[in-house]
Amino acid sequence: MQRTPAAVLASRLSLIKRRPHGPSTLSRAIATSSRGSGASSTSRRSVPTSASISTAATGRFVQSASKSRSYCLSSLNSSQRAEASFQQVSSRTPIANMSTSTPVVPAANPSTPRPTEGSATNASAPTNEQPKWNFPLSPVPPNPLGEGRYIKTAAALIIGDEILNGKTLDRNSNYFARFCFENGIDLKRIEVVPDEEDDIVEAARRLVKTYDFVITSGGIGPTHDDITYASLAKAFDQPLKHHQETLRRMGEMSRHRTDMAQQTPEQRAARERMALFPARAEVLFIAPDIWVPVVRLEGKLCVFPGIPRLFQRMLDGLAPFLPLPPPSERPCRQQVFTSLPESSIAPYLTALQARTKDAGVRIGSYPQLSKGVYVALIGRDADAVRALAEEIARELQGRLVTEEEAQVQKEKEKSAL
Repeated sequence: MQRTPAAVLASRLSLIKRRPHGPSTLSRAIATSSRGSGASSTSRRSVPTSASISTAATGRFVQSASKSRSYCLSSLNSSQRAEASFQQVSSRTPIANMSTSTPVVPAANPSTPRPTEGSATNASAPTNEQPKWNFPLSPVPPNPLGEGRYIKTAAALIIGDEILNGKTLDRNSNYFARFCFENGIDLKRIEVVPDEEDDIVEAARRLVKTYDFVITSGGIGPTHDDITYASLAKAFDQPLKHHQETLRRMGEMSRHRTDMAQQTPEQRAARERMALFPARAEVLFIAPDIWVPVVRLEGKLCVFPGIPRLFQRMLDGLAPFLPLPPPSERPCRQQVFTSLPESSIAPYLTALQARTKDAGVRIGSYPQLSKGVYVALIGRDADAVRALAEEIARELQGRLVTEEEAQVQKEKEKSAL
């Protein structure tokens, strides 16, 4: 009686277990079993030179013994062994489509649903990889200052006891200052207030009344001392209301976390406080992979988290939503370095500032301990700034600082943040 292909394969594999073999023995056994079963020449050509195992046959092979499974893995190349180990092959799990050729990519199934907008783009990826998110951005709203107007002045309100008691170094105000300078905004004030409602309310009202653009940093987490949203709601006579889209994005980004799934009702309520905003505030989603929005009140005050990396990303992401000054309004800065002591150059700089103040050029001196002084000139007329810098270099036995030097210095200071 002629044996079935499966029986022939089982017999060949049994022989493999009982005698020494080289890395190609399994391939020869499979190829031989195909010939013995009367397989066509087409079928023989489709068998790769190394192990290519069908699902049904391999299922029987793996079930036979753990030693057979070990040999199967050893006959594969390194990438295939890694893949098989990652999938944690067991005696109950058949190995399928393992060959040294290019992996077979299944044809697209039109009935397979595509990821919904805002969902993770690699939901089937290994669990040790962070999902990639692609939430839609908010549309750019109308200019809150009025058509044709742009931001000229700004202020920062840094909120937190940890800043005032020295526990945390405030890096956000420095980053905001750089943002303002590079975009031609005149930063007028930086204030730090404690986690006290009255202080936040008073400062927010005053700054919004005085300046075109105000940011707050800190106090929007889930704990008892995170009172920024509630304080700002009081400052501008608004109730608090959960923002449903923020809750949805928050839940979408945390659903793969088991610790979140196991939270008590009280813990979930605390987490959802981070989506409890003043009811009439604008909610601006400025990045596809951040669920936290920028909340804007009175068209001027924008609320940011205190975490420096998140603050920086969100501030940069907010730029397209702001009525920023045109490029012609952005200042030029030129530095001059002199090895003279600051006291020796002070009389000259005093006279120079009086002469150039009406032209809108600011002059500052910044000593380097035991090295010399950097003199900085800032103005909107690049030619005038350059001419003054050359004059200073001559008068103070100094030299112009090149753009390359200034950029290196800037990157060093930025990396320190």
